[in-house]
Amino acid sequence: MRKRVTLPLWLFLTGIVLALWALLDRLLFPSLRWFFRRQANQALEEMNKRLPVQLPAFKLTKRRVLLDRLQYDPQVIAAVDAYCEAKGVPRFVAMEKVSRYAHEIVPAFNAYVYFRIANWLSKTVAKSLYRVRIGYVDSDNLFSIKQDDSIVLVMNHRSNMDYILLSYVASEYATLSYAVGEWARIFPLQQLIRATGAYFVRRGSGNELYRRVLERYVQMATEGGVVQAMFPEGGLSRDGYLRRPKIGLLDYMLRTFKVDGPRDIIFVPVAVNYDRVLEDRTLLLDTDPNAERKTGRAALLTTISFLGRQIRLRLRGEWYRHGYAVVNVGTPISLRAYAQAHDIDFTQMARPERIAEAQRLADTLMNAIGNVLPVLPVAAVATVFMGDPERAFNEAELQTAVAELLAQLEAGGAHIYVPRSDRAYTIRVGLRMLALRRLVQEKDGMYRVVDKNLPVLRYYARSIVHR
Repeated sequence: MRKRVTLPLWLFLTGIVLALWALLDRLLFPSLRWFFRRQANQALEEMNKRLPVQLPAFKLTKRRVLLDRLQYDPQVIAAVDAYCEAKGVPRFVAMEKVSRYAHEIVPAFNAYVYFRIANWLSKTVAKSLYRVRIGYVDSDNLFSIKQDDSIVLVMNHRSNMDYILLSYVASEYATLSYAVGEWARIFPLQQLIRATGAYFVRRGSGNELYRRVLERYVQMATEGGVVQAMFPEGGLSRDGYLRRPKIGLLDYMLRTFKVDGPRDIIFVPVAVNYDRVLEDRTLLLDTDPNAERKTGRAALLTTISFLGRQIRLRLRGEWYRHGYAVVNVGTPISLRAYAQAHDIDFTQMARPERIAEAQRLADTLMNAIGNVLPVLPVAAVATVFMGDPERAFNEAELQTAVAELLAQLEAGGAHIYVPRSDRAYTIRVGLRMLALRRLVQEKDGMYRVVDKNLPVLRYYARSIVHR
């Protein structure tokens, strides 16, 4: 019993590692899981008491269950059979593809991450960069939406900040589920996005099997009452204009919508505008066929340089937030009422006819978004400068011209955000932002457009040109 036993060092270290792992697995990990589950349950209880729109059971279903439901959905299985017949591949190969697509799409909602981390992050980032304001809200119709209805927020897409801004603004009302492009599938952003209930999509994918899996997930989420947020434009506005809407995700929702079904779909138009879009110059490069395309490394260096410049300005006390970011919420549009008014049954339509009607509905939604898009100080002042780019204005002339423009827009039903309820201040703050960014320059009391920055000024003026 007292004989010495000699072990190789590698075997001794392996034994130590295995013993530590067993200790963690049996003692520490269960305690951690219990702690985080308790925190998540507390967050759920608190938010279900506070939020006007309750969390649906679909969103709280375990991811493993959702994956199984999606992979073995009858329509997905039918798509697998068609794929195998068309491609001549074994069934298990097609099912492996479906499993991969499902794991790529289905989120892993975590209440603690959403309410305690993501909400705090979105609030902190949004308020540190902008003066965030909620402008016009059709509250009477908005708060009359029934709990049993499926809500889809439809929003214009001006910046990648849209995700953060809308999450912050909506945090007091509902939890949102976004469709996020593949650009965000990087560690650790991918994990955080999934935990907030968002799902990834391959935009413009021609893979029929993938599209059937995505379609069924969107339909399941809609039928389950998940509050979704989508961008009908399908991507960021590169030139400042509102883009013609695409119908991909919208068509998925329409295909299974029954007018006499138990759940209506309510589209809520949401419009956002910024005094400064952080990626404005990068977006404009995409509109110039002669512009030199930046590599990923160059884009990263540009971002680092921008952050460094902002830090230097803050240390010198010369930093300003990037103006106002304003969100307006328009009148909800009931899909049931829309279908009844136009005598439409999407489930009975042939594909060409349904696509035409889906595009018509998408145009209606984009018009509703455009009607409530906020007019901000920078957009108003930029519009006056773009009326005559060669002209030099003194401040009094600008005050008069912008005041006339705002009166004209207001008469046309536009929603104008007036900071501090002071129109003179509105004009000054818009002019100050343009001057700080050197889009206009002042000399001897006269303000003139900086020629090389004319495209950027035009970009902001275009945000309200539809009015």
